[in-house]
Order: sequence, then structure tokens, then C-alpha cells
Amino acid sequence: MEKKNIDWSNIGFGYVKTDKRFVSNFKNGAWDGGVLTEDDTITISECAGVLQYAQTVFEGLKAYTTEDGRIVTFRPDLNASRFADSARRLEMPVYPEDKFVEAVLNTVKANEAYVPPYGTGATLYVRPYMFGSSPVIGVKPAEEYQFRVFTTPVGPYFKGGAKPITIRVSDFDRAAPHGTGHIKAGLNYAMSLHAIVTAHAEGFDENMYLDPQTRTKVEETGGANFLFVTKDGKVVTPKSNSILPSITRRSLMTVAKDYLGLEVEEREVLFDEVKDFAECGLCGTAAVISPVGKIVNKDQEIVFPSGMEEMGPITKKLYETLTGIQMGRIEAPEGWIVEVK
Repeated sequence: MEKKNIDWSNIGFGYVKTDKRFVSNFKNGAWDGGVLTEDDTITISECAGVLQYAQTVFEGLKAYTTEDGRIVTFRPDLNASRFADSARRLEMPVYPEDKFVEAVLNTVKANEAYVPPYGTGATLYVRPYMFGSSPVIGVKPAEEYQFRVFTTPVGPYFKGGAKPITIRVSDFDRAAPHGTGHIKAGLNYAMSLHAIVTAHAEGFDENMYLDPQTRTKVEETGGANFLFVTKDGKVVTPKSNSILPSITRRSLMTVAKDYLGLEVEEREVLFDEVKDFAECGLCGTAAVISPVGKIVNKDQEIVFPSGMEEMGPITKKLYETLTGIQMGRIEAPEGWIVEVK
């Protein structure tokens, strides 16, 4: 298929309407078969559950062109599983995991002309989401829901390379100890908006959230999981019931252990020990790894030995290995790469 006439290297990280999107409705206790449509608008009641009580969950993944010209997605089965967990937590009907993957692949296939060519640094971002569509005025779950998948081409998250960022320890809490921090719900991101806007206004790139109960343990940023490297080369990630289980982070830990032969550890990480780490990064779909050069906690500044100019050596190896797997330059573990046919 002939590609769209797009300046792939300069499209930025934003929304571009593509030709097709997938829509399926839940009514009378069952999901319909779903359909691909050109209509990018949504018509719902003014009293819809999503508008009144924020009953919505979503996922984010990418499709891209590999070195040998295939269009693929990365571990969509894990997105399907996490999406199901999110739905259950908000009392929403689970969209079948196999149908979720099928909808993602079919939507990418229908928008094949928008999948950026290999080597441009751009990808096709895929956004599956679900929301309560029927009227709800009392506080209770909606009775009807809509599941949708849209795509948008996005440019490289970091233009000119990934320079280490500066983050601050936030005064705000991201999630309650037994709340919804472990699921991908829209309400979690709405809560983080004020914190990120104020962080940017004060000259920081991101927030580090600590656990709300004791404010002594590292959690996440609100959009990415943390990854640390010790001075003796061990890869450590924080463990908490209120952290979203990042697919990128889980994949990087496998890469660290099985491809690079590094020791890995998922455990509680005290903020007091952060100053002793050699490297720090943020793991997420958009950038894979964003290197962190400095963390500020009021009057305390932690500058990692890896510095403010480039990724630390182990973080860089992790990044290059995982992106190599995604782009087909390195053989992937079984089931990680799913081709769009």
C-alpha cells in the first residue's frame, strides 16, 4: 500500500486523524461484533457514565515497520490483559482479550498507509479505550459501554536524541494504597495534570511520586515506571501495589536478564537510597526509556554519575537492545512481536 504523503520526521507527538477506527458496543449484557468506520465522532447522552463518574479505561501501544519491511505490534496480548484488569476494577464489562488483539491488528491494517517507514523514527500509535455510554445519575456503573480503537502517526518522542531530564519529588500523591494506581484509568491521569503543569512551570520535566502512606518509597511518575542501575550493574525497579505494571518495564527486565546477563530485582525502593544509584530511567511506550540526570527534592539535589549529557551505559544497552528487538534487528522472545497481515 502506498504511504500517505507525510513528513514523517516532523509530525511531532500529537493526534492526526487516520482513515479508520474500530467500534464495538456493549448492550443487554453482550458485546456486538464491532465494525471499522470512517466516522471519528462519538454521540452519547449528556448523562453518560463516562461524563458523570469518569468510567473510562484505555491502553497505548505502537505499530511500526521493521527493518525487513513488516508491520508489527509489540506484545499486544499484555495490553489486552491489562485492559481487562482495568475494566474489572471499574466494574466495566471485559472486552475479550483475543478480540482486543484482533481489533488492534485490524485497525492497524486498515490504516497501513499511516504506518511510518522504517528508519524515520516515527511510529503508529494505537489507542484502545472503553467508556460508560448509557445515562447514569445515581453513583453506579453504566449499563452500556463502547469500546473503540483509533490510531495516529507520531514522530520520535525525542528529537535529536534522548537527553537526560530533570525531575522533582512531587508534594502530591498519585494514588491511594488500595486505590486505582495499578490500572490504566483516565481518572488517574486527570489527577496528575495539576502536578505535571506545576512541575513544568517550575522548570522540571516530570514528577517522582512517593508512596502516599509513608512518603519514603519510590513509586512512579504518573506516566512511566522507574528503572535504576546500581553501581555494580544490577537493574532495580520499584515494587508496589499502586504502580501501573508497565509493559515496557517488564520487557526491559527480561532484556536485562536474558539478553545482557544482568542481575535484576523488583523490590521496594526507599527514596533515601536513590542517591546511591549510578543510573536512572523512566520506562514507557512513548520513549521506551527516558534517561534521568537529576532529581530534586526541595533543597536536595541528586545528580546521577551518568550525568546530564547522555544515557548511562547500561540504560543505553537496554534501550538499544529492546528497540533492536522491536525493529527486527535482534531476534525477539517467542510471542513478543505480532505481525499485522
